[in-house]
Amino acid sequence: MKVPAWLLRHRITVEPYLGVSAYGPRYGPPETGIRALVGAEIKLVRNATGAQVVSTAQIIADPGFTPPTGSRITLPDGRKTIVINVAAHTAPGLPVPENAEVVCE
Repeated sequence: MKVPAWLLRHRITVEPYLGVSAYGPRYGPPETGIRALVGAEIKLVRNATGAQVVSTAQIIADPGFTPPTGSRITLPDGRKTIVINVAAHTAPGLPVPENAEVVCE
């Protein structure tokens, strides 16, 4: 069972991270209108290398939403943020919704 669409009240835009060029990070074409639930809480998290970093936005979305680490996300308020970590939450056989949690700078 996926997270119900009626819980995903916000719309975000994602520009997937493609790598680094001579001019800085490169991003793919923006994907707009992605349904999500956005929370703004300041908390310490660990990035892919295990270092502690500060997260200022957390996003809940459909389980198939897996932007690459480093992707740029535009939040509903217009603020741009970078993906730190993506976690898939599944519970096969249990009556709880599957979702993806994206932690952003």
